[in-house]
Amino acid sequence: MKAVTHSLIVLLVFCLCAPFSPRSVSAQGPPTVQKWPIISTIHKRRPPVAKTSGHKRNRAASINKSAISSTGLARKLSARSAIVIDARTGRHLFSLDPNRPGQPASTIKVLTGLIAIQQLNNRDQVPVSRRAARMPRSKVYLDPRRSYHANDLIDSVLVASANDASVALAEKMAGSEKAFAKMMTSKARQLGAFRTICKNASGLTAKGQQTTARDLATIFNKAMKNKEFAARIQRATMKGMDGTTLRNHNKALWRIDGAQGGKTGYTYAARQTYVGKFKRGQTEIVVALLGSSSMWKDISRLVEYGFAEKQRPGRAAGRKLAAAGPRRQQQHGPGIPVLADRSKIAQL
Repeated sequence: MKAVTHSLIVLLVFCLCAPFSPRSVSAQGPPTVQKWPIISTIHKRRPPVAKTSGHKRNRAASINKSAISSTGLARKLSARSAIVIDARTGRHLFSLDPNRPGQPASTIKVLTGLIAIQQLNNRDQVPVSRRAARMPRSKVYLDPRRSYHANDLIDSVLVASANDASVALAEKMAGSEKAFAKMMTSKARQLGAFRTICKNASGLTAKGQQTTARDLATIFNKAMKNKEFAARIQRATMKGMDGTTLRNHNKALWRIDGAQGGKTGYTYAARQTYVGKFKRGQTEIVVALLGSSSMWKDISRLVEYGFAEKQRPGRAAGRKLAAAGPRRQQQHGPGIPVLADRSKIAQL
């Protein structure tokens, strides 16, 4: 009996101390085996990354940053049509429906101011009709009982976007605004803008009046070759004829690096319109847009895209583009080069 008891005790101890095996089977069925995660499945090996030089990485990053697709840019714009051109060659850097016709609003005053600079002497006296004085804003509130120097009225058109001054100049040069509008259309044709039709001197909404983003860029680019026009339109402020200070409607002059001058416009039918020139280093571009609802955002995006596109590898093969320098304050002092009166008849 003692031997049997001893054997049972030994067997019990053996069972308790024996190592557990997942293959052992009990009367209750197969034992539950706890599965522990394998470390190699958690910490997966990353695939080897090919080593690239710093130069190649920087080049690739530059390409990716500057080569934002034109489609991607177009989706961000609120404008109905837009264009960016190289000011020196005329080559298109970006375009969104650039031949779509639309009301120009006050951007058409580029033609009004340019024709006046070429045809009038600075001290010519310009009378103001009651019709001109009644023009809606923007205006400089001309007195129909007075005459003004052509020089002051031209500045009012290009800097303060004055509708009354536009009509007064038109009547002085052509006898009527309607006749002057035909001169404007003819001038547009001379400059290479064949889809522009003018019906008035101010850009106020008129049936049949139209331009395109491409035409605006073409007109402005050639107008800026006239030194007097370029000097006038880049002024941030001017002294009004009543002694008040008038500020340029073109906020790009102090908001966007490299702004050389431009013309804004707005009517309900046209929405926001713009044309302007920008220069950084040796690179010059012209931006134009029609039918915008977020004009300044659109302009900023178009300008940055244009300069990036000019500097993108492959676009400037064989040419060295000067890097854009630090932002400098625009010089809008009084020293504006005004051409001698007798030289104003010279065409662009």
